Amino acid sequence: MIFNPTHASTRYFFHMAFLGTNYHGWQRQSNANNIQQVIETALSEILKEPVSIMGCGRTDTGVHASQFYFHTDLDTRWDFDLLFRLNKVLPPDLAIYEIIPVESNQHARFDAIQRQYDFFIHTYKDPFLNLVSTQVDKTTLQLDKMKQAVALLTRYDDYRAFCKTPDGYEHTRCKVSIAQLLVNEKGDRLRFQISADRFLGRMVRLLMGKLIKIGAGTLSVDEFESYFIEKVTPTVWDPAYPQGLFLSKVDYPYLQQPVRTQFGAISFDASWKKV
Repeated sequence: MIFNPTHASTRYFFHMAFLGTNYHGWQRQSNANNIQQVIETALSEILKEPVSIMGCGRTDTGVHASQFYFHTDLDTRWDFDLLFRLNKVLPPDLAIYEIIPVESNQHARFDAIQRQYDFFIHTYKDPFLNLVSTQVDKTTLQLDKMKQAVALLTRYDDYRAFCKTPDGYEHTRCKVSIAQLLVNEKGDRLRFQISADRFLGRMVRLLMGKLIKIGAGTLSVDEFESYFIEKVTPTVWDPAYPQGLFLSKVDYPYLQQPVRTQFGAISFDASWKKV
């Protein structure tokens, strides 16, 4: 279908997903391959005008997104299928699902009211999970202890101890609305899901690193809780590997779209059961 916008606004939200393996994160960098620059280059070539885009957040090197939005302001009107052409130009690991006209003051990053992340773990060597899940060399994880630790996340709102650069933020408070562990039917794969109004740099990976230690029996739940109570930034950083992490849902007051993709070896469906 030809996308021929007639909306008075020139701002558009692009709904997309990406596999982050080959990129040094979302944000534009002069000396590293990044998703933002790849999309800006593609749009600029197609529309024959310089295009700058604003993403709904930043992702680390190797982190994925099953749902992501960016916005841009376009003066050009087009009489061709921009969605089709953009997907043809972009590499296979970047997919655009929708182009949505919005009001000129609506912002992909600042208007988001909730983001959800999912972190996937597998406890056995699997070549098909290698890029989208983190292998933990432990056949038996103490799921009851991990569950106790996860239950603490909705009770505290200051995540200073789980931020790589806490002094770079006005504050380090985050309102976590959902935090849960899920397991597959065989019990050999684990999924950590967390939703909040905001996230700090490396926050989910740092949390997951501690949860893995709790599961392996090298960190107690009390020690984990002490990070929230004392609010002291650790001297040693041990974030979980990035390849298991997905930005999986982004919601706005005026836009809440269902996730459009199911990654081949990774599923976001109802087959996962709560621990």
